[in-house]
Amino acid sequence: MDMQIYHHLVLQSQNDSFTLNARMLKGEDAMKKSTVFLFLFLTWFVLSAQDKPKPEPEMSVTKHQVRINGQNISYTATVGYMIMRNDEGEDLAKVFFIAYIREGVTDISKRPVTFTFNGGPGSSSVWLHMGALGPRRVQMTDKGGSLRPPYQVVNNEFSWLDKTDLVFIDPMMTGFTRPAGEHKKDEFTGFENDINLVGDFIYQYTGSYNRWSSPKFLCGESYGTTRAAGLSGYLQNRHGMYLNGIMMISAIMNFQASRFNPGNDLPYPLYLPTFAATAWYHKKLDSEYDDLNELLTEVESFSMNEYTLALAKGDQLSEEERSVIIDKLHAYTGLSKTYIDNSNLRLYVGRFNKELLRSEGKTVGRLDSRFTGYDYDEAGERYEYDPSYNSAIFGPYTAAINDYLRRELGFKTDITYEILTGRVRPWSYSDVENRYLNVSETLRESMTKNPFLKVWIANGYYDMATAYFATRYTIDHMFLKPQFKKNINLTFYQAGHMMYIHKPSLEQFKKDFNLFIESAK
Repeated sequence: MDMQIYHHLVLQSQNDSFTLNARMLKGEDAMKKSTVFLFLFLTWFVLSAQDKPKPEPEMSVTKHQVRINGQNISYTATVGYMIMRNDEGEDLAKVFFIAYIREGVTDISKRPVTFTFNGGPGSSSVWLHMGALGPRRVQMTDKGGSLRPPYQVVNNEFSWLDKTDLVFIDPMMTGFTRPAGEHKKDEFTGFENDINLVGDFIYQYTGSYNRWSSPKFLCGESYGTTRAAGLSGYLQNRHGMYLNGIMMISAIMNFQASRFNPGNDLPYPLYLPTFAATAWYHKKLDSEYDDLNELLTEVESFSMNEYTLALAKGDQLSEEERSVIIDKLHAYTGLSKTYIDNSNLRLYVGRFNKELLRSEGKTVGRLDSRFTGYDYDEAGERYEYDPSYNSAIFGPYTAAINDYLRRELGFKTDITYEILTGRVRPWSYSDVENRYLNVSETLRESMTKNPFLKVWIANGYYDMATAYFATRYTIDHMFLKPQFKKNINLTFYQAGHMMYIHKPSLEQFKKDFNLFIESAK
């Protein structure tokens, strides 16, 4: 072949695609021709790649049955990613979800759909998914403790699938959800970014799966209730999506009610009933308190009256008044009068968990104070780990979701399913700097604009993460008009943060849900 002959590649448009047309050129410098060739080839390659359609996201669709209340329910499980894109079509995030849709429904406008998530921030949806709402649940003891590994998944006869379709959402960096392309996680984490991402997912799912005519619900747990309250406003104001109902499990909307910071005395009286319930459960109170409900009624009254006033007085509290408060706190918590006096009448989560059973060498749980654990020694200020999380639920739920997604639902991936991760941090509250986040005002506004919006809040008496009395205080300070406040229903359970791990509470939880959704759809 004549070394002076080279092919010059010219790009030409034909039927909206690019093809290569070779022309013979002679007598040009070899280096120049090579450079031209490389430039044209790279241009063709980039333009050809842009012309190709974007690949479809990974997805698995399977068919199943579950028996609920004596009835066989057939359903389709859709597991995979929804790609979130901007207006220019650029991939922003891959949001992982698990959707359960009941089969045989003739009129979708009468079939509710519930979008559900947990909290953290940094938690996947595994707890509500595999503990209470989904068609399969982790097998636990009736108390809610762990069984011997390997752990088992069983049919969930208390699933909500007989009443509503379910869409479980994993927010950014939880589950399998990740940023797309060159985008970073902090574009989707933090209070406001998180609401935008989850809200836009709900909007996109509703359109993609033709659910605009369905009754729509949100279900959040813990920080997920913060997210749900925020979403009630975002979905209304940004997308014109008005909800039928919101289910809040272990609610926290006003962060001032749970932050034990110097100068903020509000949490101490609001957490005292939970401390009293915990002491009662572990038999640290006098025998006169044999009924939990009667005890809590008395403690709640003391908390909102004498105790709140005493804390407000600060150094103006007289020695006689101080002595009366110490006696009451001792009676309600079982802690020594000396310890209460040395704590300046202020007991908080962490200290209380370590002190209550110190003489027995035990600590009590934060998520569920019915559970106990053991530390390296008994002299510490705080517990080393939360026995109600690390010893009771973390292992069983992690094993269950990883096996279930891959083996039963057929979704294959090598990346880590993030159960409860710190990878979302730092979590930005930049829009509420120098004040406590309080999304109850967002919920109040949403309920006022949408008078048909109903809210159900479920709390456990033994929950030290989101105390039940703090929830009641928050609701009482939303200042809703009477016609709107009647749309809020509160229920309480003799269990902790995940009250549904306790079998009797799970049964009642399902009954309470059935009543709520029938009233709201």
